[in-house]
Amino acid sequence: MKANANQIRQALQHPRPGIRFHLLHGPDEAGAGALAQLLGQAVGAGAERVDLDGATLRGDPARLADEAASMSLFGDQRWIRITAIGDESLAAVTALLEAESAGNPVVAIGPGLKTTSKLTKLALDSSAALAFACYPPTAADAERLAATLAGEEGLRLAAGTAARLVAATGGDRAVLAQEIAKLALFLDAAPDRPRELDHAALDAIGADLDEAETGAAVEAVIEGRADALAAELARLAEANVSPIPWLRQLARRLATLAEMRADLNRGDAIDAVMKRHRVFFREEASTARSLRRWTPAMLAEALARVRAAERAVMAPGNPGAIVAEEPVLALARAVGRRG
Repeated sequence: MKANANQIRQALQHPRPGIRFHLLHGPDEAGAGALAQLLGQAVGAGAERVDLDGATLRGDPARLADEAASMSLFGDQRWIRITAIGDESLAAVTALLEAESAGNPVVAIGPGLKTTSKLTKLALDSSAALAFACYPPTAADAERLAATLAGEEGLRLAAGTAARLVAATGGDRAVLAQEIAKLALFLDAAPDRPRELDHAALDAIGADLDEAETGAAVEAVIEGRADALAAELARLAEANVSPIPWLRQLARRLATLAEMRADLNRGDAIDAVMKRHRVFFREEASTARSLRRWTPAMLAEALARVRAAERAVMAPGNPGAIVAEEPVLALARAVGRRG
């Protein structure tokens, strides 16, 4: 069955025995991951999570139905999360939906699955499955999502704070949720003791650094200068600067380049594109070089990696800035090799 945003959130937060399979398909992998985590929260912190992927299910189609029907060794609840699922898992999901019993809920993330794929059609046609298409939210959608997530944490958003949260997180659903949770902790907010999130709180712990402090690192990535990037990261680390501000600035830069490349691919003249995106005249030459160097596929992959790095930095128990520095340095080296 097809689900809308509210229906899939409700289904994952309050899993029903009649729904065996929750499919989150479409390009917003970060948003799908955040939604999948709702199921883990619903079954409880002590529940056992079984992790599978599409390649595993292709080689062993019976395993999914077996895992869904299996009891935990100690009788605890279980839930199953499948990543990178695609049409290769059609037989496994069919077996799950046709099995006599399946007590453990399943959520699957398929960023490469389209609405026309065989697996998506199977989920849409089954009364024991829910399918939801995950697309990057528009600005208005993201602001509504920010308000919803804030309300769940006991926060009331003051005017203008939703827009600031969306801008600071690049609209990434997972990072937005983590940022709101951090702000709720700062304000000691909870559903039973609501607090207002105002601009003063954002200024205190949610604001990015001045872009001038981190701009050199961002440009080093864009231009593929790994040595310069390493020096900038060392400088920022010595100053005890969090990776979050420069990761967010880099994400915004990549997103802007992606928009400009899309305009060029539609046949727009580069001068018109520069003007539309308000490129400073002294930066026009470097921006033109970047647009020649970066392909749309490269920009999409880089943006996904940068946002994944930000989520890793914000995750509990992370090893520190290295989880951001390593992938970004690798990205700069790859760009540099292209010349």
